[in-house]
Amino acid sequence: MAEPELPDYDSLPVDPTHPAGASWGLWGPQDELGMLNLLTPERVANAARLIQKGKVFAMNWELELPNPPLFNRLHIEHEITGGSGLLHDDIYRNFNTQSSTQWDSFSHYGNFEFHTFYNGVTSVDITGKPGTRNGIQAWARRGIAGRAVLLDYRRWALSQGITYSPGESHIIKASELEAVAQAQGVEFQTGDIFIMRTGWIEWYNTLNEAERKIAAQDPPHFAGVERSEATRRFLWEKHVAAVVSDNPAFEMFPIPREERALHETLLALWGVPIGEMFNLDALAADCAEDGRYECFFTSAPLNKLGGVASPPNALAIK
Repeated sequence: MAEPELPDYDSLPVDPTHPAGASWGLWGPQDELGMLNLLTPERVANAARLIQKGKVFAMNWELELPNPPLFNRLHIEHEITGGSGLLHDDIYRNFNTQSSTQWDSFSHYGNFEFHTFYNGVTSVDITGKPGTRNGIQAWARRGIAGRAVLLDYRRWALSQGITYSPGESHIIKASELEAVAQAQGVEFQTGDIFIMRTGWIEWYNTLNEAERKIAAQDPPHFAGVERSEATRRFLWEKHVAAVVSDNPAFEMFPIPREERALHETLLALWGVPIGEMFNLDALAADCAEDGRYECFFTSAPLNKLGGVASPPNALAIK
C-alpha cells in the first residue's frame, strides 16, 4: 500500500462521519498499526545509519518498579522453582503489563464520542471471542524500529531557571517543546519516535519507601505535556510514529474533569502508540555529552494475542 498523503491538523477528521479530529481510514478500514505505518523500510534503513559509536541504551525499567504500582495495579510476584539446584524455572504472578515500562496499545483507551477505539473498533471486538482487534500482537508481529529523537525537557528547563518537581502536576507546553528542539538542534522528520524526558524516573529513584507509597496514591501527580489544542497540533503536524516519556502517562496528571485526555487523541483518534515509564536517564546523559539527540530505536513488544499493553523491550542505539 502506497503511503497516503498525511492531512494537516485542520483537515481532520479524514472522514466527516468519524469523530472530530480522527485519522480513521487513513491506512484503510482494517488497519491496526496506526502511525506505525510510517516506519517504512526506507525510513528504518535511514535510521540505522544513525548508529555511529555503537552505544546501546536499554530503556526498560525494573519490572518491580514503581513499587507500589500506580493506578491501583498489582505488584508483580516472582518465584524461582526447581529442587536440584541445577535446574530452575520462573513463575510470575500478578504480571500487569502496565505496572512498569510499557506500551499502551490501541485497545487501552477509547473515544468517548463514538464509544469505540482506534479505527472504529468496539469493546466487543476487543474483549469478545476471538477478541483480537487492536491487540498488541499487531505491533509485535512487525516490530518497531526507526529514528527516535529525544527532547530532554528536564535538562533544558533547569538550564532556563524553570524549577519544578517531576512528581508534581507541572505542565509542559508545546511552545516549550519547540524551544527544547531548537536548543538541541533537533529537526523532526515524518515517522519519528518522539521521546520526552521529564525527569520522573530520576526523581522516583530518590524516594524512600514512605515517599513511594505517597507517590502511588490515587490519583498520582506528575509532570507531563499540556492537554491543549497547541499540543495536539504540535504532535500531529510532526507526524510522529509514536510518543514516549519517562513519566507514567506522557501527559500531565491528574486530568481535570473538564479536559479531554491526550490518551484519547493519541490512541483512539490517531493511532499513535504511547510509551510510558521508559528509563531515559543514561540516554539523556549521553546525548548531553555528545550533543546528538537522535538515535536508532527498536522495540519488540510481547506477541500476545489481544494484549492491551506490553513491556517495550526497547533499545536506543547511537
